[in-house]
Amino acid sequence: MINWNLIDLVLLDMDGTLLDLHFDNHFWQEHVPKRFGEKNGLTLATAKSQLSVKYRKAEGSLDWYCVDYWSRELELDIAALKAEINHLIRIHPNVIKFLDRLRSHQIKTVLVTNAHQKSLALKMNKTRLAGHIDKITCAHDFGMAKETTGFWQIYQQSNPFNPARTLLIDDSLPVLKTAQEYGIAYLLGIQRPDSKAEIKNSGEFKAIKGFHEIMPEPA
Repeated sequence: MINWNLIDLVLLDMDGTLLDLHFDNHFWQEHVPKRFGEKNGLTLATAKSQLSVKYRKAEGSLDWYCVDYWSRELELDIAALKAEINHLIRIHPNVIKFLDRLRSHQIKTVLVTNAHQKSLALKMNKTRLAGHIDKITCAHDFGMAKETTGFWQIYQQSNPFNPARTLLIDDSLPVLKTAQEYGIAYLLGIQRPDSKAEIKNSGEFKAIKGFHEIMPEPA
């Protein structure tokens, strides 16, 4: 699927790509509604209904990923609530082997995530992934989510790279589309970002079941 001789740089999403999205889905769909309902004297069903309206309002924007935004919006300590269920944070199978194998081939790896800095810190502390990645880039530092068409232009200004020799792996269809529009040559989706959910539609993009499918040979 991938000719690694043609790749100098691999850009990797975090949630759903390197990490199991089950943590995030459970957090927003179950844990936050539970705590929001407890705080406001609501049933779980009512809490979920009210939150779904708030979620839709922020979806696709950088606010959706912002811990501070949701802490203000819901009057809850979102960072603390994430820590309550950090036992659910898990790395997808073969990720560490994949990253280390790329490093052995001198292919640069960069984590490019929309996750807020507080979420990023929690997950890096839990998984120790940072030691296997060359660089970590947070979209909040650019003030623009990866779904927006201008993100890659801004990213290029501070992190010059050759799109023709770059692979992006991301579980988000809108992100893959904006990367394609920018000219990133190699694009892959993830079939099952959440290990507990059904296979996700990757549209016109190829998607992998797991990193074993694209594992480079030993150097």
